[in-house]
Amino acid sequence: MTEAFVHAGAAQPTALPTALHQAASAPGPVGPSAPAIKRGAMVPRPWGQVNPPVDALPAAEPPEAWETAARHRRNALKLSIAAATGLATAVLWETHNGWAAEPWAFALQCVHLALFALLFAWVSAGCVTAVMGFWVMLRGDRHAISIKDAGNDALGADARTALVMPICNEDVTTVFAGLRASCESLAAAGALRLFDVYILSDSSDPERRTQELAAWAELRAQFAGRGRIHYRWRQRRVKKKAGNVADFCRRWGRNYRYMVVLDADSVMSGDCLLGLVRLMEKHPRAGILQAANQVCGHDTPHARAQQFASRVTGRLFAAGMQFWQLGEAHYWGHNAIIRVEPFMKHCALAPLRGKEIMSHDFVEAALMRRAGYQVWLVADLPGSYEQQPPHLLAELQRDRRWCQGNIQNAGLIAEPGLHGVHRAMLVTGALSYLAAPLWLLYVGLGVLLWNVGGNEAFQPFMEDGSLAPGVAALWLGTIGMLVLPRLLSVAALILRGEQSQYGGSLKLVASCATEAGMSLLQAPLRMVAHSIFCVVALTGISLDWKSPPRAAEDVSWREAFAAYGRISAVTLVITALVGALSPSTLVWIAPIALPLLLAAPITVFSSRAALGERMRRAGLLVIPEESHTPTVLRNAWAYGRQERRLPGFADLLASRRLTALAAEAMGRRDIDRGVRATVRARRLRELNTQPSLVEAMSNADRMRFLSEPAPLLRLAQPLRPSSFTEVRPDLRLAA
Repeated sequence: MTEAFVHAGAAQPTALPTALHQAASAPGPVGPSAPAIKRGAMVPRPWGQVNPPVDALPAAEPPEAWETAARHRRNALKLSIAAATGLATAVLWETHNGWAAEPWAFALQCVHLALFALLFAWVSAGCVTAVMGFWVMLRGDRHAISIKDAGNDALGADARTALVMPICNEDVTTVFAGLRASCESLAAAGALRLFDVYILSDSSDPERRTQELAAWAELRAQFAGRGRIHYRWRQRRVKKKAGNVADFCRRWGRNYRYMVVLDADSVMSGDCLLGLVRLMEKHPRAGILQAANQVCGHDTPHARAQQFASRVTGRLFAAGMQFWQLGEAHYWGHNAIIRVEPFMKHCALAPLRGKEIMSHDFVEAALMRRAGYQVWLVADLPGSYEQQPPHLLAELQRDRRWCQGNIQNAGLIAEPGLHGVHRAMLVTGALSYLAAPLWLLYVGLGVLLWNVGGNEAFQPFMEDGSLAPGVAALWLGTIGMLVLPRLLSVAALILRGEQSQYGGSLKLVASCATEAGMSLLQAPLRMVAHSIFCVVALTGISLDWKSPPRAAEDVSWREAFAAYGRISAVTLVITALVGALSPSTLVWIAPIALPLLLAAPITVFSSRAALGERMRRAGLLVIPEESHTPTVLRNAWAYGRQERRLPGFADLLASRRLTALAAEAMGRRDIDRGVRATVRARRLRELNTQPSLVEAMSNADRMRFLSEPAPLLRLAQPLRPSSFTEVRPDLRLAA
């Protein structure tokens, strides 16, 4: 059995091979790629209906203990934010010493003060959540769902679970390396019999699709007799990932009590998957359990900083969010277990104002809770992993769609029946991106008021040149709230005795300082990019979605300047103008202007894998998964590093086995009559009489043949080497 694959030159037309690919004669069955369909309904409920959902789970009577605790905690959160924001706003007002006389300046002052209050509330919410997380990490939380509650009871055969992995033009190496490692971990835990695996492809590239078929065939052969591993390609790609999962539910959802949704770069251990199923069995009112994912797998400085932040500060925030969300938590769209029946009844997504919902996960969590089922974050569950985008440009490519989706979801804030906490999550989801243009507007208004007039009463400096007490207090308070989560996360790790997993206390502190420095440099770049994304989202400009790269590749100087060259040039012009009008203002805008001027070098150097490797050898930004790598991750990384060229479309045509795989994977297609049959027959005659035309076929033409078994078999027959021995003599080729 071969190990894994390395993608080589997808999406480019390839010449017909002189030697058949190894996958053409791989052992294992050639047969249907998916089980018999058992259809079920998943009908979207129109938005705005006042009547409660049909078949909703009745509320617990009396309310469960966690519901009472959550209400008190959320009130404490709101009071803390209001108190901090009110105090800071009052201090800022005192520094102004009154309102401006001019009406236009008065209006700008009001907007400036309101922006400060909103943004300070946003910062204080994060700080209070971190304090809550610090408490939970040290003292625990008796109301939260914990993996310690799962137990080790044997699971019955009725707890059947589907592992569902939607993919779309993804790197096949990454997808199947992680999936193979997860399946092996399940087999080692003796639980593979309870899980069926579904690879749900929306790929539109014939090279990728051929590679997916070959990789699936080998994975299925490896676990023949021990697991059921299926592959499904959708001919009609509607609603993207959410539509792909819904299509699975309608076809096979009735076969399963639970499903675990994976992302293309997900890796989950067998113990983690079993723990999720056991927790679901113990909590029949739970609709979704979200694992707290650990980010790992890349060596670039950017990815290492994000991995370290997720493992240290992100862990603190996850515990803090769990503290006040409890049974009304987030769902992140992957690495989570879902109760299939209520998901099918209540979580189908109708279009919102004529457009399909882009960011489905928060909405599905809100709908599941509206139906009476609980949504929990299991913050202490190990064994759930994903990758971070390898560099800043890839991260922003992903954030562009997230931004548009979160702003779109804000249109559901007033949806009848949603619980208050999920309305708040829709608000915070939109604010996580809208905060960027609001910060820019706040800074811009401050510079305008300072230089043009209307803020004459604002005196930030004393006569001796020192900062005024109020201004100094605001600076220290804001910086303190931004820094405190990092300090608390380091303190929590040291108090828990976990610093050795990060290289020791000194290396932990040094890594935290390194990550903070990189975050400061990249924050203005993200702020400007997110501001542009928000303008795109609010103006309704269309967006094409492409998956961010899974493999780490260095960003070239050309790419960096193409992305940030104009922004740096605009920043230079604005800085020069501000410096000419008021040189003293440069001090205030330098933290934003300097990183924007150096955007290209920051992006390039933070993408260098060699630099990240040197940081790892120096003990900086090390995470526990590198100090003591779990078996499932070690296997996934090893499979991903193995070099092997996957077959392409030309290999498929030359291999009777691969052609059979493609044909049987599609199932029956009745296209022997009508206009389509006439057109396809004419095209086949052209290709069979002039084989050189096959190399020049368009991707669309290749995908049409991959989607129609009989024409594909007829196309492949004349192109095979005469010496090839058929793997399946009983396979009846079309005449």
